[in-house]
Amino acid sequence: MAEQESKYFHAIQILPDNCTGCTACVRVCPTEAIRVRDRKAQIDPNRCIDCGNCVTICQFHAIIPRSDPLEIINRFKYKVAIVSSSYAGQFTEDISYSAAKQALYALGFDEVAEEAMVTDFMISMIREYIRSNRDKRPILSSNCPAVVRLIQVKYPSLLPNLFHEEAPMSILTRFLREKIAKERELKDEELGIFLIVPCVAHVTAVHQPEGAYKHLQDGAFSIGMIYGKVREHIKNAVNNPTEVETFSKGLTWALSGVQAELVDTDDIRALSVNGIENVMDILSRVEDHYLDQYDYIVLRSCTNGCVGGCLNVENPFVAMSRIKKMIKEAPSRDFDESPLKELHEAGEFDVSPLAPRSIMELDKDIKNAIQKMKKINEFLIMLPGLNCSACGSPTCYALAEDIVQGKATIDDCVVLLKRHNIEDEED
Repeated sequence: MAEQESKYFHAIQILPDNCTGCTACVRVCPTEAIRVRDRKAQIDPNRCIDCGNCVTICQFHAIIPRSDPLEIINRFKYKVAIVSSSYAGQFTEDISYSAAKQALYALGFDEVAEEAMVTDFMISMIREYIRSNRDKRPILSSNCPAVVRLIQVKYPSLLPNLFHEEAPMSILTRFLREKIAKERELKDEELGIFLIVPCVAHVTAVHQPEGAYKHLQDGAFSIGMIYGKVREHIKNAVNNPTEVETFSKGLTWALSGVQAELVDTDDIRALSVNGIENVMDILSRVEDHYLDQYDYIVLRSCTNGCVGGCLNVENPFVAMSRIKKMIKEAPSRDFDESPLKELHEAGEFDVSPLAPRSIMELDKDIKNAIQKMKKINEFLIMLPGLNCSACGSPTCYALAEDIVQGKATIDDCVVLLKRHNIEDEED
């Protein structure tokens, strides 16, 4: 088990001293990765998809996100930041996007790029992929790392349906790494490229990319942490503006629904879904071939898309409103896509097929697995079926499974324990 547990990197951690064992996190985990034992939460690294639900729900700050410290940029001679499109929505309207971007240079970055720069290219690439893969329907977006991992864990039959190309920030990283190294005559180890991201899933994707041929980035910082540091320099950026190029028209990537609208054409029908519960419902329908009429489905685990990530500081609805205003008022600005097209044609953005995560295996021996399944059903009949999570497992079935696997006992069910105590008193 220890070997398996070290297999996956996760950008969340539990602070046992803060944990009260309330089981709130257990109830919101979409993959049943969390258990409470001895009044402390525990996370199964094989099941966790870094969706951040547990981080958001925990009122005691016992489950916290983690990202890289800003100081790591000092290891590199030339430092580049790539900001998520949701970054723009974190600042009040009296602070322009250009000022918010300018302030990043004060943190020590030599260059600041935007996910928004490659939005138009991504739309073209997605359309081309859809038209070239007519045997796969629907094609599922792969931009949200939490959704990709969710499919690996709970819907492995849909892995072939994933859009097998890199995400926008990774595409931009691949392009910039080659361009900057050539222009500035830098060795690979002298150039550091870092992402500023809205959710823990993106931090995990940097440190353990799924399907990518290599680690493209050198680290990831949370928008919340960067926001706190940038606030110290915002006033100077507002009062002393410099010429900072921005691509506000491309900020659409942060918003749920917009990507599907842009991909949608006369011959492509697209659907957009956000929120992990909604995503799971849609994936179940896709498995049942209920949604084969769609060519492309955009899936985001966070409410309203990336603006809803747990590493942001602003309310997702407010951030969405601000970004929409920026897009509406922004001047058109073109980004030279020809180098990206060359890299794409050379297959540099291709992602290898992903393997499922085997979490449902009861035993490697089929006979033992069948016996364990019988025992699970026996315990399930005994349990009350309330799925109250008071035992520390998410459902009665999960508790039955935990009992059979030796991770819990029938006495962990407080409902049964209370019933037995009442019966003993009556006797």
